[in-house]
Amino acid sequence: MARPAKTVAGISVAVAVALSLTACGGGSGAQQSADAKQTLTVWGMGEEAKRLAEVAKDFEKDNPNVTVKVTPIGWDVVGQKMTAAAAAGKLPDMAQMGSTMMGQYIALDVLEPVNTKTFKKSDFFPATWNSNVVDGTAYGVPWYADVRGLYYRTDLAKKAGVDKAPVTWDDHRKLAEAYQKNGAQWGTALQPGNTGAWQSWLQFLYSEGGSLTDADGKAALDSPEAVKAFETWGGYFKDGLAKKNFVPGADVAKTFAKGEEPTFMSGPWMVQNLNEQQPQLKGKWKTAPLPAGPKGSVSWVGGSSLVTFKDSEHKAAAEKFTQYLTTPETQAAWYGATKSLPAAKAAYDLPEIKDSAEADSLKVFRTALDTGKEVPALEKWNEIAAAIEGTLEKIAQGGDPAAEAKKLQATTEGLISR
Repeated sequence: MARPAKTVAGISVAVAVALSLTACGGGSGAQQSADAKQTLTVWGMGEEAKRLAEVAKDFEKDNPNVTVKVTPIGWDVVGQKMTAAAAAGKLPDMAQMGSTMMGQYIALDVLEPVNTKTFKKSDFFPATWNSNVVDGTAYGVPWYADVRGLYYRTDLAKKAGVDKAPVTWDDHRKLAEAYQKNGAQWGTALQPGNTGAWQSWLQFLYSEGGSLTDADGKAALDSPEAVKAFETWGGYFKDGLAKKNFVPGADVAKTFAKGEEPTFMSGPWMVQNLNEQQPQLKGKWKTAPLPAGPKGSVSWVGGSSLVTFKDSEHKAAAEKFTQYLTTPETQAAWYGATKSLPAAKAAYDLPEIKDSAEADSLKVFRTALDTGKEVPALEKWNEIAAAIEGTLEKIAQGGDPAAEAKKLQATTEGLISR
């Protein structure tokens, strides 16, 4: 599963009005230098915030004038808290921000543009940088990345007469059919609807050469590429290769281990999960690049970035802390602690990555970051995602992909605008 935060739809307008009345915050605007004695306030998300507080202590050793105060915020409430803080002029100096949150807060005009003399796009994977950009301006520095790869049972594939990873979606479908003919309950795991289902479909769209928006920034969800992606995705359900009903709390690691769903798509953290939770599978599974469509193997790329808020009076210190968190060395160490993929390309040349127990799988995910594509910074992403997920649920239950794509386009035209 991915880690982008959820925000509350429909509150942006109210916040924008509030911001216009409060001049976007309560700071005096007087900036402190990075060398001044100060407290830098940072919001981190979930368990990551606890680890971030530990990393901040190392930063403080080299920067004794700066005290970093990290406040943990749950991913489930970050949208409400951040939006309320923006309206009240009580945002922190900086924060961790999920990639799909960026559009909303860029639209609210509360983020400080990135200093591109300090942070270079070329140091990061393209999609991790591009997800923070609107109209040519970057508003966040990539911190860690999220991307998808294919997990498949090699032992069961061999029994089914398949001795290599699927290269194309056609190959993947044939593998799923072979698994099922050889006794698997389902050929593959795909989420048929509900929150997060877009993560199981977007790679189909991107590998077809499609996009969520067209060159003019308008919705493009009934394009020929989108319809084809819906058809290919929906075919797994239509032909009984994937389960049609969504099961809350389902654990794909367990169904994978039992051979019930011998292949699935997920992020790099599943490598450690399988190694620790299903040790009996050692040597019986592998990761591989996502299957390719006409435009190749193209995963969507997410993750988190570090943002500084416009009203902060500690922008120099925030920039310095952001620099520290995005050095290859710190990123490699962060991977060791969290298994979150570094967004800085140079981190992959360090021993913590190259010599890790997950090194072979990491090569798959690093390649996916090279070829992956961002989710654009869209102001109303949560509503758009919900509309896509509703469409996927209908298609999984037998709805016509072209007809459902047309309805989706009509819904999202009012949500995606420039």
